[in-house]
Amino acid sequence: MTPSQAALLLLAGLAGGIVNAVAGGGSLVTFPALLGIGLPPVSANVTNALAVAPGYGASVLGSRADLAGQGRRIRRAVPTAVLGALCGTVLLLVTPRAVFDVVVPFLVLGATALLAFQGRVRAIAGQPRAHSPRRAGAALHLAVFGCGLYGGYFNAALGLLLIAGLALVLDDSLRRVSALKNVLSATVGVVTILVYGAFGPVNWAATGVLVPATMLGGFLGARLARRLPPALLRAVIIAFGTVVGGVLLVRAF
Repeated sequence: MTPSQAALLLLAGLAGGIVNAVAGGGSLVTFPALLGIGLPPVSANVTNALAVAPGYGASVLGSRADLAGQGRRIRRAVPTAVLGALCGTVLLLVTPRAVFDVVVPFLVLGATALLAFQGRVRAIAGQPRAHSPRRAGAALHLAVFGCGLYGGYFNAALGLLLIAGLALVLDDSLRRVSALKNVLSATVGVVTILVYGAFGPVNWAATGVLVPATMLGGFLGARLARRLPPALLRAVIIAFGTVVGGVLLVRAF
């Protein structure tokens, strides 16, 4: 890795950490940066997954007060998240890389769209739907498995996807749903670290630069969250993600 590439990743990591803390969607900064230094899409994806995973653990610690009373729910959901993430990581590793090259533009654009409609996602989260206990249990496992599968295959905007999915099947407050989301995101992160760390084409030099950069960015972002205009920052990331997704789409086809 050249000094200029390391500098690019350092800046992307800082920006991605700030974006995650302020608006969400930091992977839409770090993933294109990894592509920008010349990593193939699959390698960039697994490297990015490992780089952002430590932040999930910090989120769990920050939301532990809202996890009180959710022990049974967590014990039910975590194994499903593990299974979904395992399926996603295996799917990425065993399918031809040409398939990922075709799929990833749509995933980038989908993640960008999810960020664009973040307000609606949160509105849905504020109006959870009630289900019978039996249907609620099945719906919870289905939502968690689907999100875990997505997170194992492609990590960007996983948190927003989990918020949307969990809010549709749980009759609980946004804060408690978000806390559970943090636990499940961390679970998916652990699976990706173990699987991709052992079998994936990880660029460890890039990971070594991104991990501390994203953690520092997250710390700074938490402090700046009340000063920065999140709407403007979100708009910039949405435009950036749309351009990146469009370029990848042209390259794929």
